[in-house]
Amino acid sequence: MKKIIWIASALLLLLTAGPSTAQGNSQDVFTPIGKYMQAGDYEKLSAWFADNLELDMLGTVGTCTRNQAKLIMKNFYARYTPKKFSIIHKSGKAPMKYAVGTLNAGGERFRVILYVKSTDTESHIEQLKVERE
Repeated sequence: MKKIIWIASALLLLLTAGPSTAQGNSQDVFTPIGKYMQAGDYEKLSAWFADNLELDMLGTVGTCTRNQAKLIMKNFYARYTPKKFSIIHKSGKAPMKYAVGTLNAGGERFRVILYVKSTDTESHIEQLKVERE
């Protein structure tokens, strides 16, 4: 009887443990990113950028380095002061997930699309698109 209880306990523990820490973090990755988008904190947002990422800023598309994307976001936030950011849709499976959000900034409304790639140890924004609604 003790053996059955031990096996059942071990099985229950395995089933309730959930995904690994890295996978769990990748599921929640849009929470801090969304917070930095709303705050206009391009410094902290850029920490999530891949070394090279595709950036589509109001129709201007290009691949840029993390530092270039950081400057572009700095200029965007200088022109459009953010008021509110909310994620309206999330989807995808590891290693690539995406989210669609709405950013109210500078009296205008923007749609933001984020593609995030996750590994066992970290997650990075691979693509960022900002377009007027």
